[in-house]
Amino acid sequence: MSAHRKFLLAGLLVALLVAGVGSYYASSHPDGLEYVAGKTGFIDSEKTDGPSTGSPFEDYGTKGVDNDRLSGGIAGVAGVLLTLLIGGGLFYGLRRRGGSAEDVASTEPAVTADAD
Repeated sequence: MSAHRKFLLAGLLVALLVAGVGSYYASSHPDGLEYVAGKTGFIDSEKTDGPSTGSPFEDYGTKGVDNDRLSGGIAGVAGVLLTLLIGGGLFYGLRRRGGSAEDVASTEPAVTADAD
């Protein structure tokens, strides 16, 4: 296995560990905006029909999992995997769409050694 692949796999492992295990230790208190909305009394005016309404990972949790920390960990791991899948698919598609290495090499100027 090449060093490049080992580096990518290590990065993926770290991302999954942070998303899955690190989220277990995340604060259960609301973020700053939710805190201010609750203090000033306009939190009840929040729209409930947003794009994530009905999603299995709505509100940083996993539907059907009663343990809040486990629910957040599963949602975090799913987020990392979905991001990898979508981003990797886009990069793969764009890479395949471009020209070959020979096409790129033929458009670059030739490199010559200095005769000092």
